[in-house]
Amino acid sequence: MNGKSLSFEIGGFSDSLAPSLDQPSKLQQGCYLSKVLRNYTEQACDGDFLSVRCPPRTTITVQSAFYGRKGPSHPQQCPSYPRYTLVGTHPLEDDTYCYMSTALQKMLDECQDRRICQVLVTSRLFGMDPCPSSSKYLIVWYKCMPNEYKSTVVCEEERMKLSCKQGMQIAVYSAMFGRTQQGTLECPTHHRAPSVGKTVTHV
Repeated sequence: MNGKSLSFEIGGFSDSLAPSLDQPSKLQQGCYLSKVLRNYTEQACDGDFLSVRCPPRTTITVQSAFYGRKGPSHPQQCPSYPRYTLVGTHPLEDDTYCYMSTALQKMLDECQDRRICQVLVTSRLFGMDPCPSSSKYLIVWYKCMPNEYKSTVVCEEERMKLSCKQGMQIAVYSAMFGRTQQGTLECPTHHRAPSVGKTVTHV
């Protein structure tokens, strides 16, 4: 059994983060980093375009996606009026719970590793519609990963040092402590019983 390890994904950001600014201030750099490290959510209704975008020098990393309907509508979840009043001669059912399991893979295909992505929300994009009589919406959760980043691994009881070149700042994109199920983080075996690892994302 492998020992536990601590793994970081870090990006180094230079003082020229904002291309439109000759000498960006610390506040401007902080705003840029907050955009890079935060979690984003975008939503769009059937028939609308969903736009996903990241700041310069970063790319889209899709975390999760949902296409379908989660029960009765509220103002933020595509109400059934006015354009969703009828399908054929039957009123739309907006209290249905249904989803398409292909949503995540489709959004990975469309948007992963791009800086800007736009898709037209329609059931045809995701395959067979399990609830054609219901109005649906697409929700995408994503982060923005730096174009250049490094992964660093240190084993339990060892010391880690993170550093960047002069004029750059460290930005921790994600961190994990424990053991991966795949066993990709190799550390010496410890005599004490191993514990389940935890994954921590710094936002």
